[in-house]
Amino acid sequence: MSKNFELMQRMGVQEKPFAEPRIETRVHVEESVAATYKPRPILGLNQMSREQTLKLIQRVFLLQSELAPRLVVFAGIEQGNGCSQVCSDAAKILAMNVSGSVCLVDANLRAPSLADTFHIPNHNGLTDALCGDQPVRHFTSPLGPENLSLLSSGSFFEDSSKLLNSDRLKKRFAELRTEFDYILVDAPPLTAYADAIPLAQISDGLVLILEANATRREAALDVTQSLHSARIRILGAVLNKRTFPIPDALYRRV
Repeated sequence: MSKNFELMQRMGVQEKPFAEPRIETRVHVEESVAATYKPRPILGLNQMSREQTLKLIQRVFLLQSELAPRLVVFAGIEQGNGCSQVCSDAAKILAMNVSGSVCLVDANLRAPSLADTFHIPNHNGLTDALCGDQPVRHFTSPLGPENLSLLSSGSFFEDSSKLLNSDRLKKRFAELRTEFDYILVDAPPLTAYADAIPLAQISDGLVLILEANATRREAALDVTQSLHSARIRILGAVLNKRTFPIPDALYRRV
């Protein structure tokens, strides 16, 4: 058993509905594909990353249940775990494979990146929505595919933690639920800031992002305990940037 896989066992993820999501080179999860599910292709990801990201969204969003999550926070254990990339890839592939609307939210007000990723201005986003009165859709930007939108981090706000702990945040996220079928939120790292906690508390659950050979065991265990204490539902754990000593084609046969 690898140390990374053992780490997720000790974190208690196996006891959750989406146990053992092991993710590599962006995403890798155990097999759980509905027989009737027919994914459509998406550009910008290699085949293995696309397949594994698809498995992630199937486990998190596409359950045949009325209780399937619709608003999910993605948060790294530590800075640099690749959370923004995993979250944006998941949003793109989810949008390509559902008919409903998808909104990607950059709530990492400490180090926003999604506006740059999608090459759009970042002067009209989440912080502006929290301070303004216009409908929340006014602050979103359409992306490709056509049912995907981005709510960027928005204009710089000095006390971002105050915004993320406000009643206004709850109202705006309730509005997002009425406007979009799925909402994926990119949050700041859990060991560095407390910002992800209020976001996760008004969501349907949280996906943890760990980095292979980099995330510290103690940090992951401490974070998981804190999330359980805050009554936050852990939907799964992504083991990001995992590498293998054998080619992908051979790995699939193992």
